[in-house]
Parts: sequence; structure tokens; C-alpha cells
Amino acid sequence: MTQRGRATRPTGPSGRPRRADGPRGGDRAGAPRGGDLGARRARLREVIEPVVDGAGYDLEDLSVSRAGRRHVVRVIVDADGGINLDAVADISRAVSAALDAAEEAGGDIVAGEYQLEVSSPGVDRPLTLPRHWRRNVGRLVKVTVRGATALPEQRAAGDRQVTGRVVEADDERVVLETDAGRAEHRYADLGPGRVQVEFTRLDEIDEADEFDDADETGETGETGETDDIDDEDDVEDEER
Repeated sequence: MTQRGRATRPTGPSGRPRRADGPRGGDRAGAPRGGDLGARRARLREVIEPVVDGAGYDLEDLSVSRAGRRHVVRVIVDADGGINLDAVADISRAVSAALDAAEEAGGDIVAGEYQLEVSSPGVDRPLTLPRHWRRNVGRLVKVTVRGATALPEQRAAGDRQVTGRVVEADDERVVLETDAGRAEHRYADLGPGRVQVEFTRLDEIDEADEFDDADETGETGETGETDDIDDEDDVEDEER
């Protein structure tokens, strides 16, 4: 889910619209140039991360890219139990307000116009931190398990791909359920995990079975009432 903020107008240090022929924020002395996206990303993180943390969420990623004449600032946030669209919208407004305040106080953070996009992680996001694994307990994940060898340069020779379901995860290790059984792995021995898309989950199958049972029960009840009526008609016919 993504919440897009409005594009800001080019402004000077005072917050007033900048003249089209005036110097751009990236060209001022001491300011990072437009091409130095790394410096801008670091400045953005200084402003955005405290806002996200203060709201009780984790800043998973922050990126800055160009889209024509404007920049796109993408912010990815998450939390234990996930994050809904209302929360994403609240964070988007808070981040937008913080960026406006930072620019009024210290000049442009992103030169020119920019589009703010706040979203939650998608299933294609790699699992690189313990909290990522913890939030995906129950999901099927593919990951590279690094093998142990005598020499560092030979480490890749023992690597192997493992696909298993995340059973447990804490700050030190994760337990995966594979066809060969359960195995415990330290995060230091794992590469980035990739969540596998499953079109049919076991819990969905169970829910479907419950609905089917409920439907069958309802049909049986209706059929039973019809049978009772038929029996009464038969008794009346016999009495006649």
C-alpha cells in the first residue's frame, strides 16, 4: 500500500517560491549538488527517521530518484503485525510536515519539486534483519545458506539454496521447516531471504472447508424441513 504526498513547489530558504532564474538549492555554496543523491538521502533520513520511530514504526528503506524534472522520495515503513492504509496516511502527513519544517529552518533538502511516497513493504522485499524474519513467521521463504569451509575464499563452494517455512525467529536465529525436517540457522549464515508467493495457503483451504461444511449443514436443515412436510401430507392422505 502506498500513500503519495503532493509535489512541493520550488522554494527558497524562507519558504517563498523560488524564481525560475534564481540559483537552485543544489547550486548554493556548501549545499549538496543535485547529483549527490547519497548526501540528500542521508539528510532526509535525519529528518524522517525520528518521525517514523516516534510513531512506533520502523523505517525499512529510504530512496531518492529522479522522475523528469522532479525527485521522488520513497519511504517504506513497517511494524510488528503489519501496517494498514490509515497508518500509512498518518505517517505520510507527519513526514511531509517534518520535511516542510526542516526546509523552512535550513533550506532545501531536495532541490526543486519532489513527490513523497510512503508505503509498506511488499512481498518482494528481501529479509535481511531479524525483525524481517520474525514478521514473516508462517511464510515460505527461499534463502542461501552459507557453508563453512577452511578458507574464506572457499566459502561460496558450500553455499546451498534452501526453501522452507519460517517456524520460529528471534534476534539470533531462525527455524525453517523443509522437506527434510526442521533446521535452525544463525542469521550470520544466511543470505537475504525471499518470500515465496503461494497461491493456495493451508489456512485458506481450512477456511474453505469450514464454509463448505456450513453450507452442507444449511442444505440438510432445509431438506429435513421439506421431508417433515411431506410426511405430514402422507398421514393426512392415509386418514382420508
